[in-house]
Amino acid sequence: MFNFSVSILRPIFTITFLLCISGCSVFGLFGKDDEDKDPEIAEGETAETLYQEAHISLRKLDINEAVQKFEVLEGRYPFGRYAQQAQLELAYAYYKQSDTDRALSSINRFIKLNPQHPSLDYAYYLKGLIAFDSGKSFIHVIITRDPSKNDPTPLRESFEVFGTLIDKFPDSEYAEDAKLRMVYLRNELAEYELKVADFYMRRRAYVASANRARYIMENYQGASVMPQAIVMLEKAYEKLEMNDLAQDTSRVFHENFNEEDLYIDNVVCKKSVFRSIAEYLFYLDKKECN
Repeated sequence: MFNFSVSILRPIFTITFLLCISGCSVFGLFGKDDEDKDPEIAEGETAETLYQEAHISLRKLDINEAVQKFEVLEGRYPFGRYAQQAQLELAYAYYKQSDTDRALSSINRFIKLNPQHPSLDYAYYLKGLIAFDSGKSFIHVIITRDPSKNDPTPLRESFEVFGTLIDKFPDSEYAEDAKLRMVYLRNELAEYELKVADFYMRRRAYVASANRARYIMENYQGASVMPQAIVMLEKAYEKLEMNDLAQDTSRVFHENFNEEDLYIDNVVCKKSVFRSIAEYLFYLDKKECN
């Protein structure tokens, strides 16, 4: 017996199934080879072509154009042979745009996904530069409020990343520059900690001041402000009536430094120099610049 409903529905189901299969093919649900042309890209715009165009734009310092093309390449050919290099250069392009967040995100992703890449040393170097440039200027701003509320995290991260680069790739062409930047960062971070220690000393928060001064001694050996940090720690101990510790700290100073080491500019009171330990102790007591 003829079933009208079955006869009508069967071809409809067949047509619908074929359209679904066709749609899957059109929208790429079954995937495609990485080097196949994307229908949205103009004729000839393969992954190689996009990379070359983006790279040329980057070399010409047309950063915005380079970023656009690298982003297109990364979006359309995320697993191709040009994807790794594009990701690395895109991080650099973001860095040149001063887009710190996207630059760090891109370079962190590259380091995580490519632990054996031949340019991994450069990746660490670039990561250090990104953090270095994002944080290096804040210390030099005249501080009119609690300096402990400033965030030295970018500088510390840069210091650590450059240290990692030197440890992992001591023969890298970027290692020497990283060492020089670490010296600069060590002095900047130590100076920042000394400013915070002084801030606490002025407010009679002697424990906090001692902690900051001790942190300099433990983490920034060789910093230019080390003599001042030691004397400040001694003074904090004296204020806390921890006389044995104060004497031990004084002995550390005299075993490693002398009064001439306090001739350096006072990083807390910029217009002054300390000509003796007594003068520095007077400053810590009276909070006056000469």
